[in-house]
Amino acid sequence: MSALLPLASSCLPSGSLATALAAFDPLPGIYLIAIAAEAMSGALAAGRQRMDIFGVAVIAFVTALGGGTLRDVILGNFPVGWTQHPEYVALVLGAGLLTPLVARHLHHLKHLFLSLDALGLVAFSLIGCSVAQKLGYSPLIAVMAGMLTGISGGVIRDVLCNQVPVVFRRELYASVSLAVCLLFLGLQALGLERNGNVLLCLAAGFAFRMLALHRAWQLPTFSYAQRWE
Repeated sequence: MSALLPLASSCLPSGSLATALAAFDPLPGIYLIAIAAEAMSGALAAGRQRMDIFGVAVIAFVTALGGGTLRDVILGNFPVGWTQHPEYVALVLGAGLLTPLVARHLHHLKHLFLSLDALGLVAFSLIGCSVAQKLGYSPLIAVMAGMLTGISGGVIRDVLCNQVPVVFRRELYASVSLAVCLLFLGLQALGLERNGNVLLCLAAGFAFRMLALHRAWQLPTFSYAQRWE
């Protein structure tokens, strides 16, 4: 890819390369990678619960596409996105059903999956925020839509796997989604063009999530064991 850039720039009029880079939107590509990675994480969660292949497919699907589906239903954004893109469904189900075949090797890719999950969280949050804005919702609802898109797939996965959702009990996950949505809207209000805004938010959100993992940052927890009798 890098070898093609000098050739491309020599074929473009002065200023065209900068224009092309400004028009570059990384979200579609990251989205495809992210839903495949999320589908595989869902399939692994299903495997830990010893589900059959149908269960693996369902958990993979809701983990990858559940957040966007829930967002579209709540915002009244019809038809739901994946119904117009069957290739998304094929990618998600393919990744989910491939997982049992390669599961024994995936522990070697733990850091890669954490990185892809971080990128996916940021990308899903930005997409959800943008969808709400295009539908004319207020900034508050746009932030909520971004967070809903970013975290709901994992919440649904954990609930269906009879687990307390990870997002509710450890790690900074929803907080990263919130920060990304606020940063996106803030930079937008300052007049930063969209694709530059997206790239900056992707970098900042990814760095925040990975730093939170490395430093084991957590929100304060609430423990209450007293019974009212």
